[in-house]
Amino acid sequence: MEKVEVKELLDAGVHFGHLTRKWNPNMAPYIYMERNGIHIINLYKTAAKIDETCAALSKIAASGKKILFVATKKQAKDIVAEKAGAVNQPYITERWPGGMLTNFVTIRKAVKKMSSIDRMKKDGTFESLSKREKLQIDRQRAKLEKNLGSISDMTRLPGALFVVDTLREHIAIKEAQKLNIPIFAMVDTNSDPRQLDYVIPANDDASKSINKVLSIVSSAIQDGLNERKAERAEKDSGKAKKAAKATVADQEEE
Repeated sequence: MEKVEVKELLDAGVHFGHLTRKWNPNMAPYIYMERNGIHIINLYKTAAKIDETCAALSKIAASGKKILFVATKKQAKDIVAEKAGAVNQPYITERWPGGMLTNFVTIRKAVKKMSSIDRMKKDGTFESLSKREKLQIDRQRAKLEKNLGSISDMTRLPGALFVVDTLREHIAIKEAQKLNIPIFAMVDTNSDPRQLDYVIPANDDASKSINKVLSIVSSAIQDGLNERKAERAEKDSGKAKKAAKATVADQEEE
């Protein structure tokens, strides 16, 4: 995993915080200075925190657990869908479905409903329905897809949550806290970092800044997934060697 360069963070505008009057005093340790009424984030601290975050996320991915990304603000939606999707991680970019974590069983039921509609379409049952019924089912499927599409493969609770804009996604954070799911987040100068396990002090409003941080984070997750793949391949080849040895031994005995 490469170390994060402060210059690339600077070029992406990661250092721009909010207006000084909108600040959260708990972000003071991460603020470098004030310029033209705006707080400037200390990018050396950001770089160190990104390295910490990446090491932890890589480990979680290598363990086979999923990392659920949450970002419903306009500037972040498409970036999160692209970056999380590329490393095969679930994400929520529409409204956070209340109880998504704390009432996971109900959410799983909705996902199963979506799968059963898909099955109906494949096996021909759907075609035998009336026009009105087809329309109702299609509407229901579209609604489920919009809210739950990217989490349809999530069969168990995630190993971590990654949030862009903690103020906006406070319900998701509360649910993760209740279940002791580690929370990683991009945190701007107007937010409270105390409720999080891993803080990345950064501009969470500009798409350039969000894109930069998420590119680094998703690359670390990919490293973890590659490590897991390599370990599995090693295990499998070890098993194959053992089986081959046993076969040779059996034949020699004969």
